[in-house]
Amino acid sequence: MSSWPTVSMPDPGTQTFPLLTAAQIDRIRPGSMLRSVKPGEILFRPGDTRLPFFVLLSGALEIVQNDLKGERPIVAHLAGSFTGELSMITGQRCLVLGRVTEAGEFLELSHDGLHSLIVRDAELSEIIMRAFILRRLALITNNLGNVIVMGSRHSADTLRLREFLSRNGHPYTYVDLDSDKMSQELLDRFSVKVDEIPVVICDGKNVLRNPSTQKLAECLGLNVSIDNAQIRDLIIVGAGPSGLAAAVYGASEGLDTLLIETEAPGGQAGSSSKIENYLGFPTGVSGLELASRAIHQAQKFGAKMMIAHSVQKLACDRRPYKLHLDDGNALSARAIIIATGAQYKKPAIANLKKFEGQGVYYGATYIESQLCGTDDVIVIGGGNSAGQAAVYLSQTARKVYMLVRSSCLAETMSRYLIQRITENPAIELHYKTEIVSLDGNTQLERVTWIDKTTGQTSTHEIRHLFIMAGASPRTDWLRGCIALDDKGFILTGRDLDGHASNGSPAWTLARPPLMLETSLPGVFAVGDVRSGNVKRVASAVGEGAISVHLVHRALTEA
Repeated sequence: MSSWPTVSMPDPGTQTFPLLTAAQIDRIRPGSMLRSVKPGEILFRPGDTRLPFFVLLSGALEIVQNDLKGERPIVAHLAGSFTGELSMITGQRCLVLGRVTEAGEFLELSHDGLHSLIVRDAELSEIIMRAFILRRLALITNNLGNVIVMGSRHSADTLRLREFLSRNGHPYTYVDLDSDKMSQELLDRFSVKVDEIPVVICDGKNVLRNPSTQKLAECLGLNVSIDNAQIRDLIIVGAGPSGLAAAVYGASEGLDTLLIETEAPGGQAGSSSKIENYLGFPTGVSGLELASRAIHQAQKFGAKMMIAHSVQKLACDRRPYKLHLDDGNALSARAIIIATGAQYKKPAIANLKKFEGQGVYYGATYIESQLCGTDDVIVIGGGNSAGQAAVYLSQTARKVYMLVRSSCLAETMSRYLIQRITENPAIELHYKTEIVSLDGNTQLERVTWIDKTTGQTSTHEIRHLFIMAGASPRTDWLRGCIALDDKGFILTGRDLDGHASNGSPAWTLARPPLMLETSLPGVFAVGDVRSGNVKRVASAVGEGAISVHLVHRALTEA
């Protein structure tokens, strides 16, 4: 066994496919099974779930992926290496095929055994998790996914599906029907009409014509590991920064934790190009990167995540509480944390909906910046999200027009962002300015705005508008169960005093409500959805972490 290589500080090239030392392998042996393998033996296939974890003691294994033309090689594992990528942590379906190319002996560790190993062994946890994350990034970068999206840059639904896959970290191949000369061959092969785009080819066989995100998630098996019949300790509704923090702390402290997210982890923060005032990231971190790290961390500790589903109703008459989903199913929980955040308010413009996804956007990610190219763009809003979007888009756009309803930014935006904006020659700031109308055929072509100070209107040939102004809570599904303030945000703790007389649900226990507890015992609210919340990522993360401590106290009563 002394012939195993020694890995101390691996260089970047070996972090994705590191070789384990003899001592490290010895710590994996307990609970593992020694398995003799033969050439041609297939250990796992695309679509498999709850895969075992293999460590190669001798022999070789090739990892390939099927596509429309056959197989694409990904990597060849040799002695000392191990199999797997993030799907082994998330519980989602396998994306690749593993085939033995040289006889030998492998250690086989069960799916549950791998989770246990990662929790108890800090060194192996770091090596394995880092490799899994880098392998998933490699699949994304090289378009090595089990999904093909065929669409157009002029299609709002194409943008919706691409954003869903990208923000959920799922690798896919995009075929631009506007520029790809071979795309008609694919359309003909699957009998797809042009008016049915965007089209998604799932696992090389299932063809979805302009599917909903829920249908796409179902085809990909993103929720296959979720047991709807299980009564959980904690369900968290919403995977913004506060919900993700609650999931990390809930799972790491032994609570059976499920996170429900309608779109993708990160919430509004997930679409931020760079957050520079978050503790511990002096050079900044993108909202997508922060969200990805957080969800991987939560899943490492055993948290489950349900994607592309929303909660329609809370049954609050008895505990365990029931959450009724949009597909008719219901989930039960002893405690609930509501972290649904807030959504940007939509200006009262008659034809706004017509251009959503076709010139009007509510997030400034890499995909939107690609669609805009060097064109002029407009950003509406005076908060940090709008400021980050303006600075990010100014790197590629010829001109960024930033429209703000107020007369200054000091009360709503961080000082460093204000300085970046005012000193950036590519950003033109307009105070007390609002959009009057939008015009175009199928795509946004012209925007008219009014300067409220002078009363003057002006029309501009601009095809890209980013709306990041105001916030309204997502709490309609809670009315009648939980006390809300006059704007629809959730009241918690001491703020509940005196609201029962207004017809709001009253607190029913002898003890006073806990700090982040709603009017419903054992149900907590954190982040932007909570009345009085400080609209900062750090504040949201802090509330998410604190809420789990309070959940433990509430669970003693359930």
